[in-house]
Amino acid sequence: MLRGVAVVWMPVQDIERAKKFYRDTLGLQITNEDGEWAEVDANGLTIGLNGREPSGAGATGGPVVTFQPEGSLEDTVSNLKEQGVEVPAEISEHPWGRVATFKDSEGNDLQLYEPPSS
Repeated sequence: MLRGVAVVWMPVQDIERAKKFYRDTLGLQITNEDGEWAEVDANGLTIGLNGREPSGAGATGGPVVTFQPEGSLEDTVSNLKEQGVEVPAEISEHPWGRVATFKDSEGNDLQLYEPPSS
């Protein structure tokens, strides 16, 4: 019945601020825009930024998107912090891999994931 993820929608309070974050801070390409929404290409996964929600996710949460970093987890977290991105906790270690949670410009939780070394 289901094939997989078609799109992940992120509620945003400020569409311009959100586009800037995903494009300039994370280095992802915005592939489509129309008023209060935009689509971001994350290695073939479409992330929709939906500015129609009046309050956004804020502290109450929202969808979570997990990204695989290009370099090491530590270097990526350090780079995000240097750009003023909120990283609320240290990297967590698990048998299935390592995870670092950070916030986007709208307060949504995002994560970085690194599989376990073999």
